[in-house]
Amino acid sequence: MPSDFDTFVFDAYGTLFDVYSVRVAADRIYPGRGEALAKLWRDKQVEYTRLISLADPSGAHGSRHYMTFWEITERALDFSLRALGLDASRKHQSELMAQYERLSAFPEVLPVITKLHKAGHQLFILSNGNQAMLDKAVTSAELSGLFHRVIGVDALRQFKILPAVYDLIFQANPVPRERVLFISSNGWDVLGANWYGLNTFWVNRQGLPFETLGPVPNFTGRDLGGLLALGAGQG
Repeated sequence: MPSDFDTFVFDAYGTLFDVYSVRVAADRIYPGRGEALAKLWRDKQVEYTRLISLADPSGAHGSRHYMTFWEITERALDFSLRALGLDASRKHQSELMAQYERLSAFPEVLPVITKLHKAGHQLFILSNGNQAMLDKAVTSAELSGLFHRVIGVDALRQFKILPAVYDLIFQANPVPRERVLFISSNGWDVLGANWYGLNTFWVNRQGLPFETLGPVPNFTGRDLGGLLALGAGQG
């Protein structure tokens, strides 16, 4: 049961922060096109991280093609606007990127994280995001001080789901692997963590079937409240 774990490691984008919340700002700029833009932007963002990692997965100092998650997000936005035939002016891109810096947290995030923190659990974020980007997101969501550490991939210069990324958990917190629960809403991220050998909790916000490539998550919930329902918030 999750109450047996003392270290909880959260993915950030899509798990704590709603990457599709940018559709509100996008709809204001491009009426009726916000949802399509938000979806394509996210898909292309994730695709670019995979391309960079796959092009040079074993580089001793990270990928030669590495660029920060912020830069990738900018490139993905530029592509998505052009692909959808929308005005890709610098003004509009800057406005949307500013919105990405302060993505909305999902409604249950603050109360659940606060309860886990008060119960004495070790809380971490492990994200493809670069440090400056993550720090701004955590501050904007009023989550500052609740995590023991926010871990980005800057130093590694690679992205999930390479095993070296999940290694960062134990470099930051050398505890037995069985004491760690990894939490993500991204099925591909949960799958990567499963293959790595972590216990996992899949936040299935969209009510989708899990990936059919490998082992299923240890636990599943519709939102982070599922952690508390399984006893994770007990001190």
